[in-house]
Amino acid sequence: MRVIHTINELRDALAIHRERGFVPTMGNLHDGHLQLVKQARELVGPAGAVVASIFVNRLQFAPHEDFDTYPRTLARDCELLEGAGCDIVFAPSEKELYPEPQGYKVTPPPELADILEGHFRPGFFTGVCTVVHKLFNIVQPTLAVFGKKDYQQLMVLRRMTAQMALPIEIYGGETRRSPEGLALSSRNGYLSEAEKAEALRLSRTLKALIARWQAGERELAVMEADAMQSLRDAGWLPDYVTLRVRHDLSGAVDGQPLVALAAARLGTTRLIDNLEV
Repeated sequence: MRVIHTINELRDALAIHRERGFVPTMGNLHDGHLQLVKQARELVGPAGAVVASIFVNRLQFAPHEDFDTYPRTLARDCELLEGAGCDIVFAPSEKELYPEPQGYKVTPPPELADILEGHFRPGFFTGVCTVVHKLFNIVQPTLAVFGKKDYQQLMVLRRMTAQMALPIEIYGGETRRSPEGLALSSRNGYLSEAEKAEALRLSRTLKALIARWQAGERELAVMEADAMQSLRDAGWLPDYVTLRVRHDLSGAVDGQPLVALAAARLGTTRLIDNLEV
């Protein structure tokens, strides 16, 4: 496995590969990331190249968020990626990826990007789309794999790829969980042991919301408000707990595949989770 830090060196290394699988990450990797790499490995086959990028993207962090303290663990990440079948780690510096202020940005449509995560993190999806589009231009993958844990992000990037006519297949990787059921996240490292046990409440809250829908309840606003209150009663600060149609994240209706999504702060850590119905 090669670790490459410049765009020109990466392009040279990839010149001999027609099939390229790509997994963009911000590092501080866990088993969920590694499963995405393994999925990319299977999809491109033994003759293809699997590239994982490690870059903490300033554009998707608000001023009050954890850009400066986000864990940078490149040496450990590279060891894990090699074991997962990665061929190339692209780990550019900020100056390499943004040699000048990024004045040109990719702004996704507000009906998809300004709801849920985008409502509580204004500009987040513009930062995500801009860096991913730029990385796509650099790597020129034939396929890319993103985790379903960031459900709205996966949808936004699928739409971007389609509307920009990029010749890339986008795949979703299933959310990986701890044996207890906690969705794996790089930010779980911020949690104390007691908070990790309490964090399981988030997925239980989603399951309870789904159960009420499947039992025939249809007062969605009441159901979602109850779910939010149950988290508040346990000391959480929820942003949203909701049931939506999968393909466009509009409000749940009968006869459509649905997904339950939640974001809430436990102590100083903001967690997200989702469950497809």
